[in-house]
Amino acid sequence: MIEYFTDPVLRAPTWGSMLMCLSASLMGVFVFLRKKSLLSESLSHASYPGVVMGVAIVATFFPQAEEWSFAAVLIGAFIASFLGFQAIEWLEKKGKVRPDAALCFVLSVFFGVGIVAASALQGTNPSWFKQVQMFLFGQAATMTDIHIGIYGSLSAAIALFLFAVYRPLQAVLFDSSYAKSLGIKAVWLERLLFWLLLVSIIVGMRSVGVILMSGMLVAPAVAARQYSNRLPVVFLLAGLFGVLSALIGHVLSVEASIRWSAPGAKFSLPTGPLIVLTGTFWALFSLAFAPKRGVVFRLIRIYIFRYRCLQENILKTLWKKKAVLRSDFDPSLSMDWVLWRMVRHGWLSRSTHYELTIDGARKAASLVRRHRLWELYLTSSLGRDAEEVHRSAEEMEHILTPELEMRLTELLSDPKKDPHQQPIPERHL
Repeated sequence: MIEYFTDPVLRAPTWGSMLMCLSASLMGVFVFLRKKSLLSESLSHASYPGVVMGVAIVATFFPQAEEWSFAAVLIGAFIASFLGFQAIEWLEKKGKVRPDAALCFVLSVFFGVGIVAASALQGTNPSWFKQVQMFLFGQAATMTDIHIGIYGSLSAAIALFLFAVYRPLQAVLFDSSYAKSLGIKAVWLERLLFWLLLVSIIVGMRSVGVILMSGMLVAPAVAARQYSNRLPVVFLLAGLFGVLSALIGHVLSVEASIRWSAPGAKFSLPTGPLIVLTGTFWALFSLAFAPKRGVVFRLIRIYIFRYRCLQENILKTLWKKKAVLRSDFDPSLSMDWVLWRMVRHGWLSRSTHYELTIDGARKAASLVRRHRLWELYLTSSLGRDAEEVHRSAEEMEHILTPELEMRLTELLSDPKKDPHQQPIPERHL
């Protein structure tokens, strides 16, 4: 792995891709939180006519200055993206077009113009056309040490900017009205963020290309958001996921090309798409397995809650009816296993049938107490009809905490009967 950071051939693609993905990931958090992910997609595609025009101008007027083609491409792409953004704003404000329709329209029109221009360039300057194609999907493998300096400077500028304006940025992102009341010039801050986003997109095309650039902006931010609600942590995690995506994607591309090439048949996997696929993997993995927000853990918590509710309903049923019927409870949960677990907890005893133990009776009485306290609160404090509160109380009894139970007891002056004139069990300390 050390060779990827020190070898004269490998170090530029490695460092360049990592720094590019770092800058894109940091700006991607801003795009993701402002719910403008499609804007990055539109701007990256809108830059393609500028890429073609930049290469065409160099090929026509400065054919011997091929080393300046990269600068021409950046300038052309920047101008085209800016024009695309102006077109989006005009369609939304003057044309009264919905934002999603305006974004899709500009994306398709500008990219279509770029494809037509690229086809014309292919007929007149086939050798220069290869450079244009390189920006569609990126070509990280041909980076040089100059690109390390470019991406490093961009990443440092973005990191310093976010550090310097963190507090105002936080206010603008989550409550722009409050930010304006504090005297924060939200419009200027958003414009600065937009210019940084635009530069990140244009410069990053060299690694992952026009088509895939938006994926590198959004995927690390999506992954990072699943682990934290704190903005600094989201920024740090997004940068980490972006850097890891670049490193792993580049290593996979190089190793696959070396190990899977057969004699006489070269095999290669492009670096840019692999970087984006790695970022997508982190996003999907986080959506599934993040401890608090991941789908898998959410399903586990739902199952545990249903399991606990079933246990508590069995305790209540035994406390009231002195019998357990399978049809009374959730059929998707194994009753035999649940009853066995309740016996293990010491809530039930079993001889010829199941009976409540002392601990089980106390727990059941506590559940009934919470249920009837909530019914009384709904009827006496909120004016609900006594016949309508049972369902709500059935749900709340499973989530009322001891602290809330004590608050209800104090609020209702330690009542003895519920709205149906049934006794409320005493609280067991």
